[in-house]
Amino acid sequence: MANDPTMEQRLEQLAEARRKIELGGGEDKIEKQHAKGKLTARERINLLVDDDTFFETGMFAKHRTTHFGMDKADAPADGVVTGSGAVFGRPLHIASQDFTVMGGSAGETQSNKVAAMMDASATTGTPFIFINDSGGARVQEGIDSLSGYGKVFYHNVLLSGLVPQISIIAGPCAGGAAYSPALTDFIIQTRQANMFITGPGVIKSVTGEEVTTEQLGGADAHMTKSGNIHFIADDDEQAILIAQKLLSFLPQNNTEEPPVVDPDPVVESDYELRDIVPVEGKKGYDVREIITRIVDRGDFLEVQAGFARNIVVGFGRIVGRTVGVIANQPNVMSGVLDIDSSDKGSQFIRFCNAFNIPLVTLVDVPGFMPGVAQEHGGIIRHGAKMLYAYSSASVPKVTVELRKSYGGAHLAMCSKDLGADRVFAWPTAEIAVMGAEGAVNVVFRKEIADAEDPAAKREELIALYKETFSTPFMAASRGLVDDIIDPADTRRHIANALEILANKRVHRPKKKHGLSPS
Repeated sequence: MANDPTMEQRLEQLAEARRKIELGGGEDKIEKQHAKGKLTARERINLLVDDDTFFETGMFAKHRTTHFGMDKADAPADGVVTGSGAVFGRPLHIASQDFTVMGGSAGETQSNKVAAMMDASATTGTPFIFINDSGGARVQEGIDSLSGYGKVFYHNVLLSGLVPQISIIAGPCAGGAAYSPALTDFIIQTRQANMFITGPGVIKSVTGEEVTTEQLGGADAHMTKSGNIHFIADDDEQAILIAQKLLSFLPQNNTEEPPVVDPDPVVESDYELRDIVPVEGKKGYDVREIITRIVDRGDFLEVQAGFARNIVVGFGRIVGRTVGVIANQPNVMSGVLDIDSSDKGSQFIRFCNAFNIPLVTLVDVPGFMPGVAQEHGGIIRHGAKMLYAYSSASVPKVTVELRKSYGGAHLAMCSKDLGADRVFAWPTAEIAVMGAEGAVNVVFRKEIADAEDPAAKREELIALYKETFSTPFMAASRGLVDDIIDPADTRRHIANALEILANKRVHRPKKKHGLSPS
């Protein structure tokens, strides 16, 4: 008909509609977002993905709620930007909540958009990134809003172990919304953000406890106290950089190998490694000095650096291949395993196994942490998580015994008996049921008591025990250590082992799933 809009007019209408939606809640709210030191939903996506790779889906989605004035409410893109893009040329799917639109509140349509991206990640085998910045559930939508959360949680679980999931907490993340990040593999939280189930006001009214928002749900609280997050970022820009670096180590999905990136072919002897570990067993050192000399170009991305600092976990590369590193930290609590470090270590091991990332374990552990609080807190159950994680892992497993390796903790740090493919020991390694001092007190109690000089006799027996058991040679004689190596050659031995084990395949009895200690 003559009055029908032309194609040019239709395209102008489309462009205007897009411009309006892209403004989200409008210029004023965007300025408020920037004043808080935060980027907008679209700015975060544009910073994350490669140039000209983002394709938005669901831009014109609208809620269907009419209650409480919602029939007149304008909610561009329903408060979340969703679509696909690429990072370092590798595709992924993204959802980024828009705080400028109704405080980023999550209703039925928003959650459906997020779930659709998760479905797309599953069917295409691509990582999923969720940037959280929301005041919580859209109360005006009632049960529909609650149901939407349920859909997202369900899809988080479906994606678990299938594709990497990364959450960025870039603003408020309260109530039920906090459970979605908790179901993902890695959480990056900015210092402008907070995350909790119940806020300070509710806590005060119910328990009488007074706490600030930062003390309760700030980044430092979640890193050092609860262990809920994996990385702290000073701002949105740094959070994006961390996410990009993390993705560079990971495969696209559980059927692929991690990418080989810029291999460093140098594996010559590094003689400085000989001097890092003190021969004296009680002296501490920073195990990260060893890690950075083993991985390519010293590039090590530590995970949960501020939580359970007696164990160090993170990603590096050895001759271009991604490895997951687990190492006791003698500088903190002598590197002992306790409840928190067991949880931290086992979670990381299970992720690496799910995504075909070989494990390199550096051992200097005096045992499990003694004490009533640890026993009553469930150290038996939590420590068993390490045993379970390593035993169930089918990826290449290379273990290096640096110094102390005692008792059950020796087993829990990927011993030969838990399926380590290669076990190397430094000459400083002490592999035994317990330390010589404790062992002598148990085995030779009567001899020491009956001696003319008990102190001298005890020292004599300690020396004998160390010579007999507290060396790598006894373990090597039993086949529990494959080789005793010069510390200077550690990188070369690990690189060679990983090359040999690159095509490792393990066939185990079919079962629905194992039952990991909770």
